[in-house]
Amino acid sequence: MTTNGWFQIAFFLMLILAVTKPMGVFMARVFNREKTFMDPVLRPLERLLYRVTGVDENHEMRWTEYAVSMLLFSAVSMLVLYVIERAQAFLPFNPQKLGGVAPALAFNTAASFTTNTNWQNYSGETTMSYFTQMAGLAYHNFASAAVGMAIAIAFIRGIARREMETIGNFWVDLVRSCLWVLLPFCMVGALALVSQGVVQNLKPYDTVKLIEPQHVPKVDANGKPVLSPDGKSVMDTVTEQTIAQGPVASQEIIKEWGTNGGGFFNANSAHPFENPTPLSNLIELFCIFAVSSGLTYTLGRMTGSPRHGWAVWAAMAILFLVGVSVTYCAEARGNPLLVVGADHHASALQSGGNMEGKEVRFGIANTALWATVTTDASCGAISGWHDSFTPLGGMVPLVNIMLSEVIFGGVGAGLYGMLIYIILAVFIAGLMVGRTPEYLGKKIEAYDVKMAMLVVLVFPLVILGFSAISAVEGFGSSSILNPGPHGLSEILYAFTSQAGNNGSAFNGLTTNTLWYNTAGGITMLAGRFLMILPMLAIAGNLARKKYVPASLGTFPVTTPLFTALLIGVILIVGALTFFPALSLGPILEHLLMSAGKTF
Repeated sequence: MTTNGWFQIAFFLMLILAVTKPMGVFMARVFNREKTFMDPVLRPLERLLYRVTGVDENHEMRWTEYAVSMLLFSAVSMLVLYVIERAQAFLPFNPQKLGGVAPALAFNTAASFTTNTNWQNYSGETTMSYFTQMAGLAYHNFASAAVGMAIAIAFIRGIARREMETIGNFWVDLVRSCLWVLLPFCMVGALALVSQGVVQNLKPYDTVKLIEPQHVPKVDANGKPVLSPDGKSVMDTVTEQTIAQGPVASQEIIKEWGTNGGGFFNANSAHPFENPTPLSNLIELFCIFAVSSGLTYTLGRMTGSPRHGWAVWAAMAILFLVGVSVTYCAEARGNPLLVVGADHHASALQSGGNMEGKEVRFGIANTALWATVTTDASCGAISGWHDSFTPLGGMVPLVNIMLSEVIFGGVGAGLYGMLIYIILAVFIAGLMVGRTPEYLGKKIEAYDVKMAMLVVLVFPLVILGFSAISAVEGFGSSSILNPGPHGLSEILYAFTSQAGNNGSAFNGLTTNTLWYNTAGGITMLAGRFLMILPMLAIAGNLARKKYVPASLGTFPVTTPLFTALLIGVILIVGALTFFPALSLGPILEHLLMSAGKTF
């Protein structure tokens, strides 16, 4: 660990703190339909869209109508993406003449991008045409992020409104999310990334001759090494290199700003064409947290309690700092299984620590920061390989997702996930003092708690169920690269990432198979929509309730005590649910590594 490393982490958090209030105020004005500086340009375009699509922007929806609209939009969008993938060989902007995507993989990818997961069982540069990348994947990066934001705003309205049956209009929230929050910032951000060297073109790939031929292990269609009869790796001689390129910057910025995570290239944000400089690295990191952090202030402003918004932000920031500190310390400590005498300390001549799987341009501190940020948010973009982290360093990203990614979280998704924990926290506080729980003037009753617990229970049920099947059945366990507890961690991480709509992976697991494509697609759909529906039900129920003035017995939700209780509820729910699985995976691996043993 170095002073410079800690400074970079602290500087990043200060940037996020600085943008929280202005971003939160802006979004509150957008979704309250108040005037903003963008209205002269965007308001006529918004009216045109409503006129063309037949949307009545003044029509208010009950939560059931809001949910049906969201589900229909998502289903049609997913079907269109599936068709684009299957038919891409016949569509334009395909200079590499890439064929159609296989059915199971196309289903998995369509489910992935529709749910804002962006889990990728393929290499983007060798599988998806420019048309698929732009009209299919990049479109969903905007649409899925806008859906998440719309759900969060609907939930906030449910808290803020009194004795009303409606929570807004899904189509208006969707359009305003895209036009005001996503598109303008991405246009500016894409140009900023291009200025740093991120590629943006429609040229065919270039092929160049290598100065020196390279000998590399030959791999099969599943990416596994081909072995000779004597058990040795079969080697290939490579004399040429194909340099992939394409419309990268336009997809890269929404990948981060919309917390999507799907990379144009297989190496994702470790690729120099996606993330070429330290400044581009900072811009992309900043984009992952900016909107989600701002939404905490939007919560406070729209509900009339800015201090509550800051209390929620403080809980997120504390959990973020704990996670990034553990990851940085674990990776900077290095691997004790290395031969005796290896120097793990950072110096002017070496980086120190565990550099396996790290992007050498950015080092351990920035890679640890990125791994924490991308799994705190449901982003999934990576600048290092989590599979190569130390057991504790790799456990932090896994735990971040298991906590439902409410530490700032995905665009919209992080906030509405945190609101579920807030309901549970005030419910527990109410039980402690023997009063009906209250939250910002609304009584939290049995229906609200039942819906909140349904959200909490769906998540581990999907993760642990599919993980158990994959660990004991041959069609799942045959994909494991590493035996023992690390192999279990690979499976557990895969389904946790997909259920949490994150999209990052341990990468040691071969998931482009019929089982993992199908089970993963189901997991992503369940992790998105089976959790959104109970949340909208809570929002609709809260909107109907009368306002109850605070009394001496009301538990305040604006104090450090509330922040501490909220953190405790988040950690306890996560620990009690997933600790047995973690103890057989990364925790056991850490204990074995510390004892000098390995599988």
